[in-house]
Order: sequence, then C-alpha cells, then structure tokens
Amino acid sequence: MRTVDRDVVEAKARGRPQPASAREERTSLAKGNPSTLPPRARIATVQERLLQWYAASRRDLPWRRTRDPYRILVSEVMLQQTQVDRVVPKYEAFLRRFPTLAALAEAPLAEVIREWTPLGYNRRAVNLHRLARHVVERGGALPTTAAALRDLPGVGAYTAAAVASFAFGEQVAVVDTNVRRVLARLVLGREPSPDLRPTFVETLAEELLPEGRAADWNQALMDLGATICVARRPACVACPLVDLCAAVVGGEVQERGPAYRAGPAARRTEPFHGSRRYYRGRVVAALCALPPGASLDLPSLGRKLKGSYREEDLPWLDALVSELEADGLVRLRREPHGDLASVLVSLP
Repeated sequence: MRTVDRDVVEAKARGRPQPASAREERTSLAKGNPSTLPPRARIATVQERLLQWYAASRRDLPWRRTRDPYRILVSEVMLQQTQVDRVVPKYEAFLRRFPTLAALAEAPLAEVIREWTPLGYNRRAVNLHRLARHVVERGGALPTTAAALRDLPGVGAYTAAAVASFAFGEQVAVVDTNVRRVLARLVLGREPSPDLRPTFVETLAEELLPEGRAADWNQALMDLGATICVARRPACVACPLVDLCAAVVGGEVQERGPAYRAGPAARRTEPFHGSRRYYRGRVVAALCALPPGASLDLPSLGRKLKGSYREEDLPWLDALVSELEADGLVRLRREPHGDLASVLVSLP
C-alpha cells in the first residue's frame, strides 16, 4: 500500500483556495450533472492506485474465493444488515447444510429458518428460500445480468448488481453505503446526504468503472469505505487516494475535523431489548429449539418469551405471531371456536 506522510495530508487540508475549474467541477457534480467528471487522466490514476491498494490490502473473505453465483447470492443476502464478522461463520455453516441452490429449494422452510436464526432478520431466510424454489422451478440457473436478476422475487438493485458483477463479471457498478460515502468524498468533496440522489451516485459509479475490472473495482471501493474511508474518524493518512480526494484537497476534512474526530453521535432509538423486533426474534428462536414438527400454544410460548408474562398479554402475543405468520416465519393453527389460549404456533 502507498505510504502517505501525515504532513502531506494536513498540508492539503488547510483550506487553500481551489482553482476555478475545480470549484466549477464540484459545483456541477453537486447539482447532479454526472457528465462533468474529473479529467480522464485523473480517473485513470484513481483507478490504478485503488486497484493496486486492493491487490495488496484486500480483506480475505470466503465469498471472494468463489465465482459460484449461488454462494455469492447467499453472502450478499446475509450481509444485508449484518456485520461481516458475524456473517463469516454462519455463511460457511449454511453452505455446508445447503451447498447448492437445488438443495436449498428442496429443504423444508423450517430447516432453513433453523439454520439462519442466529443471524437475525429472519425474513431474509424466507425470501432466499422462496427465490431458490422460484429459480429451480424454472430450470435451476440464476440469471447472469443485473437486469434479469432484479426480476427474481426479493432481489433489489444492490443484490442484483453484486451477483452480476462478482459471479458473472458484468460491467456494472455495485453501490452500497460505503461506496456512496467514498464517491461523495472523493469526487464531490462532501458527505453523502439525502439530497444526493441515488440515481446520480449510481451513474457516477458507472462512469468510473475501469474496463474489464469491474468486480475488483467494486470490491476495492467497498474495502476502502469499510476500513479507511469510514463514516467517522476516516484514516486519510493511510488512503491511497488522499491527494486526489476532493474532500481533502477542498478543505472539507479540515472544516469537519472536530466532527470526524468525535465519537459517534448519540442517536435516540428504541432499545433493542424489549422491542417488537426483539420479541419477534425470541418467538422464532423458541420455536427453533423445539423438535421438528412440534408446536406451542400461546400461553406456553408467552412464558418462554418473558418471565412477567400474564394472561392479559395474549392479545399482544397473538398480534405478534400473526405478523410473523404474514411474513412466512411461523404457522398458526386456530380452532374454529377456540379462544386465543388454544392457538398453536410452529415453524412453517
């Protein structure tokens, strides 16, 4: 990796006036005009440096050692809302249990949920299982382009682009939160914000793709955003693009220095423990602990969820498991004239 002197970084971040051409370039880009890109020579330098850095510093992740589209699909679904270090062991265990798309499609949904549960956000397991069955019913091969992958149930733009790029080598940009942040700083000299249109960032990302190296380039941008160009405390002194970065050269890093150096801002969010999502996960975990095919009535399930469970909680619990049933995560059996206490809950 290219060594960068701290003094060089600080010198470039002292807020020197930019040439008019640079100011115009950033203003035009900030207004959403992707045709106004940095000069081609600068783009080529950015591409060369970042790819060299990636070759020397890339993270060794199991899904990067394969071009199998199914395995890459599994990794991308798992990585949605889950950190890499939690995904790695579950990814390997999941593939031992369901080594192919056909094996996943043939498995009962309850088994898939049992294998997935420790990761959380269990609807992903339902959606992945549904996708596998959909593909197997239509010949068993995943589409090879991002456009065709997007037609599959539950596949969004990001996942489609990632599978198309990493498995099939399609010349397509893969834009996640890390990439969006890197490009906003590198090219626009600003932090990503709601007014930065996703379509503009995607167009910009497409324009910057090096010919024939899209997969490596996409991974390199992700790694840079995950390890160096992080949301807070970016390690600019270690960045291979420091002297080409608009946020450094334009003074944004200096102006936002205290914010960058500060710890994460406190956010007022609902505590996870005791939240609805917490109890949804607890329901699925309790059912996964049962022998295959077994069920629990609502009062028994409620007592497993919380020690303070009372009969008055039955309507709350019924609403909770009804949501899970709608999401495909549980099965409910109701007696025609039975009360809530007689409702049986099991995995699907």
